[in-house]
Amino acid sequence: MTSIDMIKAAATRLEGHARRTPLLSSPFLDDIAGRKVLVKPECLQHTGSFKFRGAWSAISALAPEAREHGVIAFSSGNHAQGIAAAARGHGISAVIVMPEDAPQLKIANTRALGAEVILYDRATGDRDAIGDQLAKERGLTLVKPFDEPQVIAGQGTIGLEIAADAGIDKAEVLVCCGGGGLTSGIALALAEQAPGMTTRPVEPEFFDDVTRSLASGKIERNERLSGSLCDAIITPQPGNITFPIMQRLCGAGLVVTEEEALRAMVLAWLRLKIVVEPGGAVALAAALFHPDEIEGDTVIAIASGGNVDPAVFQSAMDRFTPD
Repeated sequence: MTSIDMIKAAATRLEGHARRTPLLSSPFLDDIAGRKVLVKPECLQHTGSFKFRGAWSAISALAPEAREHGVIAFSSGNHAQGIAAAARGHGISAVIVMPEDAPQLKIANTRALGAEVILYDRATGDRDAIGDQLAKERGLTLVKPFDEPQVIAGQGTIGLEIAADAGIDKAEVLVCCGGGGLTSGIALALAEQAPGMTTRPVEPEFFDDVTRSLASGKIERNERLSGSLCDAIITPQPGNITFPIMQRLCGAGLVVTEEEALRAMVLAWLRLKIVVEPGGAVALAAALFHPDEIEGDTVIAIASGGNVDPAVFQSAMDRFTPD
């Protein structure tokens, strides 16, 4: 299981490889939220998302002989790019299993980073089974997108940075949540380094498996597995490793609409000058548009990724840019 010592060790291995992202703020966003809003822009991380941290952490922790055989991963795009970049940085091969409906930008970027991409139907295919079969056939090490201790440790380095840089003792930290790797990693780090901060997962409506799981006390599964612009954080259910961590350390989940995520994308661009994808904007959307569900004078939102197709970004700008 991931521990604070693993997170600190991952931070050491990431030094000189991952970017230490800042905390951004804008009085315009504060006015909308009715409190101080700090944004951690992991959209500025290598490959455009926080996933590079977990990918580098996991690959750098492999035994040399395992690394030499290469790695395999399954992802809708951000973990794919993170693994591809980390594998290239270690001089090893990478195979990525991606859904056919992943944004074309993410598929193209993954291939450009040198990985072999294998596409599957998200609605009918089983990515775990595909990944397991290819790993066995080719002798590859499977690096799961969230339910992997060293991946969680890498994502947890964001929590270490928040604790060191925020300059406050108490806040709700809102995290864009899919399977829970980012959320559980940050929760573990903050529980040790900033216990006055509460980690809360944020999900898009109709894909709120973590929120429902935390409410029921057992792992709940989404009825749908596709059909959202927030593709980066759409997973079938919380992980078997991540859910117990979130259940122990996280506050209640928050759920936002797709429209709110798109509005948050536009505001992030107008007020912070950062590009955020829909799934990477849900935490900011909750901070801005669900103030009654948040406590305290300060809220910290993770902008987890910025790999948005230009057409989606342009459509959001056209719809929600103020006159």
